[in-house]
Amino acid sequence: MTVQIERIGDFVSIERHERIAIVRFDRGDKANALSLQLCRELTSAARSFENDSQTSAVILTGSATRFSFGADLKDPETAASRKAPLAERRILLQTGSRLCRAWEEIEAITIAAIEGWCVGGGAALAAACDLRIAAQDSNFYVPEIERGMNLSWGTVPRIVHLVGPSRAKRIIALAEKFDAGRALDWGFIDEIASPGSTVDMAMQMAHRAASLPPVQVRMIKQSINAAAFALDRAISHADFDQFALAASSGDYDEGVRSFLEQRPPRYTGS
Repeated sequence: MTVQIERIGDFVSIERHERIAIVRFDRGDKANALSLQLCRELTSAARSFENDSQTSAVILTGSATRFSFGADLKDPETAASRKAPLAERRILLQTGSRLCRAWEEIEAITIAAIEGWCVGGGAALAAACDLRIAAQDSNFYVPEIERGMNLSWGTVPRIVHLVGPSRAKRIIALAEKFDAGRALDWGFIDEIASPGSTVDMAMQMAHRAASLPPVQVRMIKQSINAAAFALDRAISHADFDQFALAASSGDYDEGVRSFLEQRPPRYTGS
């Protein structure tokens, strides 16, 4: 089998295995965090499948040891955006929403193969895929509330669909960490694999999708998503504006500053 590899920017590659594609993102560091540049590259990768009638399944995976530690709070472009005019900031704040929506809208079956930590924006991106496979030693954490932020990127309804409202509150509002076993029990992931083998298990699922009538699979996926997600945009259409509001608070400044200074935050409701 001939494998074709295409680079998307600095950090993203697409491997094409006949009717299966593997999208890998790796910044080459420990965190594999989602900078604005990486978000745009991953969005471009997702949109490259818009006119692709041949691909039946797309696997999304991070580095060999990390899916992602989430949005990069140290990203210079992100830091500069905090001082930008509101009109410009609103556009930049929609970068993550565009990313997750682009992955959700891929017509082929999408499978997130998760190794290691899957945090914040990484969990948001994984939730935008159809299926999720996690390594046995992987861990999940949605810490936005601990940084004085709301959870945006259209992610709240996606997580509610997966785990239900009570568990969604534990994940999002209480920022509880959970391992692969609990993620499977709660419905956040679909399968557990041995460490280092999540892409292999995802390939098995992808081959199953590729063995089925491609148009019918796409139509069924579209019907299921229409039934399950009909109100999602209505619910989350303003979450980036809510983020902008939260980012104007003293608690947001304290949350980010305490994270960067590696100390406990002191919230006051300001």
